[in-house]
Amino acid sequence: MNQVKDIMTTDVITVSTGDSVELCAKLMQEHNISGLPVLSEAGRVAGIVTEGDLIRRASRIKAPGYLEILGGLIYLGSPKKFVEELQRAMSLEAGQLMSKDVIFVDPEDGVEKAATLMVEKNISRLPVIDDGGKLVGILSRRDIMKCLYNSKD
Repeated sequence: MNQVKDIMTTDVITVSTGDSVELCAKLMQEHNISGLPVLSEAGRVAGIVTEGDLIRRASRIKAPGYLEILGGLIYLGSPKKFVEELQRAMSLEAGQLMSKDVIFVDPEDGVEKAATLMVEKNISRLPVIDDGGKLVGILSRRDIMKCLYNSKD
């Protein structure tokens, strides 16, 4: 049975929390990738920036509806969520735009476990983090496809 370490990409392209959103987009285009791990100053994975994050940043944000009653406002949606979306849309740095809830795998995990996690969580890539918390690779759907369907001629 293959392990994540057998098929992961070890030459990972990353950005730091202070890098610009424009740099993220440029790196994704230049290297034909759809996501970048974002590293903290300590070198740990702080988040991930994806093509979806960049596209959402460029889209219009819909303000929640509200009712005005006796001079007060009653929001029909979540104003907190709206403010968070607005902050991400106005972000200039990777640390402001990134998704902070990063799902990751261990190099020793089985490929099947990683594939199941990707399907269940609807994600395209998994940072691979060792026991010390260091980024050692990234596993993409493409890596899993190569492993599962590589012809053995």
